[in-house]
Amino acid sequence: MEKQPSIVKRLLRRVPRVNIVRLQGMIAADGRGRLSDAAVAPLLERAFKSGKPKAVALIINSPGGSPVQSALIGARIRRLAAETELPVHAFVEDAAASGGYWIASAADDIRVDAASIVGSIGVISAGFGLQDAIGKLGIERRVHTAGRSKSQMDPFQPERPEDVARLDALLEQMHGVFIDHVKTRRGDRLSSEDELFDGSFWLGAEAVRLGLADGLGHPVPVLKELYGKEVRFRVFGPRRRLISRLGLSLADSALGGIEEAALWARLGV
Repeated sequence: MEKQPSIVKRLLRRVPRVNIVRLQGMIAADGRGRLSDAAVAPLLERAFKSGKPKAVALIINSPGGSPVQSALIGARIRRLAAETELPVHAFVEDAAASGGYWIASAADDIRVDAASIVGSIGVISAGFGLQDAIGKLGIERRVHTAGRSKSQMDPFQPERPEDVARLDALLEQMHGVFIDHVKTRRGDRLSSEDELFDGSFWLGAEAVRLGLADGLGHPVPVLKELYGKEVRFRVFGPRRRLISRLGLSLADSALGGIEEAALWARLGV
């Protein structure tokens, strides 16, 4: 009969732990989005450094948002991973699209659900042309600038071809930065298909085929397979700000909610 370990040994035995960070919502600065580098920095710091974890897992559910905030969050994840020498696993829920995929690709591997939306590696700029509307309302717009391009893309003035060309060039440069990041992180796992970086998005199994993800899987079973059945989890999530709990940021919350709904609607979610 196999001898069982003593009670003391069982008590002293360290059970492996994986710290989990939930990253959910639109990515934006200044409180308009749920995800920003300033908001998630303390969560990531604690997840990588609390309790000597074996790994850090990211549960991602984001339609995207600010490319700069996405890059800052991704860079922070890689910096902490290098400092702690911990593997990072990403798990996608409804979507990791655009900036959400930027963050997911900061992980060492990405698992998705069969119905997850993945990709949308592109950059978008959208607005309105309201110059005819204010004319019908009898409103006269008065703008005074120093600098020929200071009022470019003003929604109350007709578009100028040179302004559109400049914006297109900036978007192409930003798109190139996004592509370089994905290629650096995913390497030869990526498919060579041309549509990979044209802004398209796919469901889970197709994303795996294209190399945007490493397989289908959910956090608990995958992490138990990697770190043993006894692995324990600690989840780190954002705390609501006091000002939000008091209802003092309703305007910002409403604006952010509209923007986030538009991002999700673009994905059909």
